[in-house]
Amino acid sequence: MSVARVTEIIASSTKGFDDAINQGVDRACKTLKNVSGAWVQDQKVVVENNAITEYRVILKVTFILE
Repeated sequence: MSVARVTEIIASSTKGFDDAINQGVDRACKTLKNVSGAWVQDQKVVVENNAITEYRVILKVTFILE
């Protein structure tokens, strides 16, 4: 039997949502062991001077406890 834990992280990018997701998962894998999945809980953009300047995602990252 295995036990998993879920943690929430927020990641951002100036390129797009896909890049923000990739950066968030990459960073989570550097800190957490046994990452098994992630899902996007929410997405948000920052708008300045009528243009999108930043893409943000809230990720739920699942990892298996040893």
